[in-house]
Amino acid sequence: MRTSAHRLRRLILLIGAALGGCATPIGVLEPAPAIAPGAARLNILVATTRAVSPERGVLFSGERGETSLKSFVISIPPDERRQIGQVQWPQTLPPDPRSEFATVEVDSLDGARQVEDWLRRHRAKNGRVLVFIHGFNTRFETALFNFAQIFHDSGAEAAPVLFSWPSRGGVLNYIYDRESATFSRDALEKLLRRLAQSPNVGEISILAHSMGAWAAMESLRQIAIRDGRLPSKIQGLILASPDIDVDVFRAQLGSFGEKRPNVVVFLSREDRALRLSRSVGGNVARLGGADPAGKPWMAEKGVEIIDLSGAAAGDPLRHSKFAKNPDVVRFLGEELINGASRASQAGVGERMEGISMGVAQGVSSVAGLAIDAPVAIVDPEIRAGYASRVQQLRQAVDNASVASGADR
Repeated sequence: MRTSAHRLRRLILLIGAALGGCATPIGVLEPAPAIAPGAARLNILVATTRAVSPERGVLFSGERGETSLKSFVISIPPDERRQIGQVQWPQTLPPDPRSEFATVEVDSLDGARQVEDWLRRHRAKNGRVLVFIHGFNTRFETALFNFAQIFHDSGAEAAPVLFSWPSRGGVLNYIYDRESATFSRDALEKLLRRLAQSPNVGEISILAHSMGAWAAMESLRQIAIRDGRLPSKIQGLILASPDIDVDVFRAQLGSFGEKRPNVVVFLSREDRALRLSRSVGGNVARLGGADPAGKPWMAEKGVEIIDLSGAAAGDPLRHSKFAKNPDVVRFLGEELINGASRASQAGVGERMEGISMGVAQGVSSVAGLAIDAPVAIVDPEIRAGYASRVQQLRQAVDNASVASGADR
């Protein structure tokens, strides 16, 4: 018991130090006076259950409140001035839009009519909407800028919608955040229903990170229980590092019925944040940190696993590889979001083959590559070519190991 408690304290300190090292500036939501030539402008619809903040340039706190609707225009520096997979936070205020992310416009949306008007004006050619739900320990401005980075870097072809629930943005507020995610599930359900009923929306993809995956699964579960099914427009559900008890996930998934959206799970056995979650959650494996070697999802038809263990992390906690690793974030947009409508025609595994080696090259050493699950899919219906693909990767690693030994 003493050893376990000691490890837990060390892990909390590690996570606190990692997060403290990249603190978000306060006041970045104050609109900047100008936008730089070549910068991208991204208009995001935001629904949040956070309380309004009186602080200038903050807008929303980590406390619970009534649902608010706003639209934000975010300026993203030209690609040649930034690193893909990273948010270039302002060093001073006002920000420099030539090299830093900046808020350009903030507008309130009053009711269903203005939301519908936003959806009409920002409708993607394919009618797709991408709903992002952030995770634990996330301030509002962090959620907004992170989503802007993910959306832009992934090349997603959709109208961007952020759902932000009340997180206090502190590593010691895990229980409060968990309850806040639960508090927000009715509001998220209402948002998803509104989108599904809109004539300006043809298809909905949901991207939920960490604890946000819990809110997403709970809201979808409620819809399925009330209606006996999920809306047909909800076609893709991407769970990135989901902070969900694996047993609870199975129960939630079972409530969806026979016609489920395509479910893809990004996981990593190296996820340090989910180790903390597991420690405070009765030592039951979290979905995002589960070991795919045991093939725990073989019985769950329609769920595909992308194992990012060994892929370049991009963040100290190894909890946001889906957004920080340039190859993975591009795959996220090109194949999982933009390719959601063709998921029934080809498994994710087939579509990932082209980038799997590219992701592997981000690993710092050949020893870090997970051979039995090489940044690939553990698919409910293992495709015939999977075994040969694994053999090719084994051979590539063996050759690299021999070459490394010869160099010595």
